[in-house]
Formats: sequence, structure tokens, C-alpha cells
Amino acid sequence: MRVVPIFDVRSASRFLFLPKLVNEQETKDRDIELLRRIATGDRGAFAEFYDLYSSLMFSVAYKILNNASEAEDVLQEVFLQIWEKAGKFDPKLGKAASWAAILVRNKAIDRIRASQRRTRLAEEAGVEQTIAGEMIETANESIHGHEKAKLIQSAMVELPTEQRRAIELAYFSGLTQNEISEKLKEPLGTVKARIRRGLLKLRDQLEGLL
Repeated sequence: MRVVPIFDVRSASRFLFLPKLVNEQETKDRDIELLRRIATGDRGAFAEFYDLYSSLMFSVAYKILNNASEAEDVLQEVFLQIWEKAGKFDPKLGKAASWAAILVRNKAIDRIRASQRRTRLAEEAGVEQTIAGEMIETANESIHGHEKAKLIQSAMVELPTEQRRAIELAYFSGLTQNEISEKLKEPLGTVKARIRRGLLKLRDQLEGLL
């Protein structure tokens, strides 16, 4: 009597996924080899890696930045990173494509943070100029500026002592920030921060009054 083999669905299903697993392993091995070659300065391997993943990396940058030009800049910066740091890639931590996408994500977020910081500093610098101009103008006014001067003096009293002292030296004694740093024996960065914070507090206190 002929024995008919029983069809095992579970065993058969493993063979259905075998090509996919093989392809993934081949891709992983190829990428590891490309990065190894890039680490040795192989420009051909670098060009191949660029062709494989630049579109994916650009789409990640564009999704975060929503600006094609900035996304292109990020892409170039990250590929420079890859050229310099390919030897640091650890295949145990994931795929090369995921590693590259994380580099792009981090660089794009850094770019947003840097842009926000530049905007904030520009706004603070504008506030410094505006308030400083008002204070100098008020200090030179006589009868017509008396009320305005009283408002500023009252607001100055509310400032922490170190901020008030730095502002008085800068805008009433006419010292430069370097001179204030030397006079107070404080780091220049500390003096700048005190003046900036003090002026921002003055702006909030005097808003709508001057």
C-alpha cells in the first residue's frame, strides 16, 4: 500500500516566507559591506549607497522640515557624516537604512532647533535695541519725559539687583559689556545674560505704559 504524505500547512508556510528572509539578509549583508568599504574611502561604494538610500533619506528630511531646499542641505550633511563615520555603524543595532534615516531625523530636528534659537536671539536683540533706545531717550528728556522716566525707574526697582546693576552700567554709565564684565569681575557671558533678561523683564513690565 502506498503511503500518502500528509500536507503540513505550518511547514509549508515557512517556505513561503523564505525568499523574503533571504532577500532581507542579502540586503543587510550588502549594506554592511558597502559601509565597510566606505569606511576605507571607497567612493564607488559611497555612490552606490547614495543611489540606494538618498530618496528615502530626502523624504524623511522633507517630512520634518517641509522645505525641499533645507531637506537637500540636510541630506548632504548626513551623507558627509556617513562618509566620515561609516566605520562606526554597528549592524547589531539595526539596518543600515534605519541608521541613515535616524541620522537624517536628528540632523533635521537640530536644524529646526537652531532656526528657532536664531529667531529667539534675533527677537531678544530687537527687544534690547528698542528698550535701550527708549531708556537713553528718556534719560535725556527733561520736563516732557518726566512721567516716562518715573515709570522706568519704578520698573528698574523691581529687577533683581544683579540685572539692575548691569543695565545701569550699560545704559546710564555708558560702559561696554566688556568693561562691565571687568568692573563686576563676572564672566562676559554672565553679564550679557543679565542685561538680556533684565531688558526682557522691563519690556513685560512697561508694555502698554510707554
